[in-house]
Amino acid sequence: MLKVRARTTGELVDRFRPLDRCTVMQHLRVLEKADLIIVKREGRLRWNYINPLPIKGLHDRWIGVFADSAVDLIARMKREIEGY
Repeated sequence: MLKVRARTTGELVDRFRPLDRCTVMQHLRVLEKADLIIVKREGRLRWNYINPLPIKGLHDRWIGVFADSAVDLIARMKREIEGY
């Protein structure tokens, strides 16, 4: 949900209706402590924004290396199939 746009805590609680407000707040605190969301308060509203930087860091350090290898393999296969 936060990938699309920032949401208030109330919106998130409403979305996860089977869970009580306390449970949703605990989860949001864990995400905030892990720096995966950024919280900004405006009066009584608490806005939650996704923080893509830690996820990008993981991608760059771990996934990107494997993705580069896979792309190289596909390019090599294409060249061999086409006879270059």
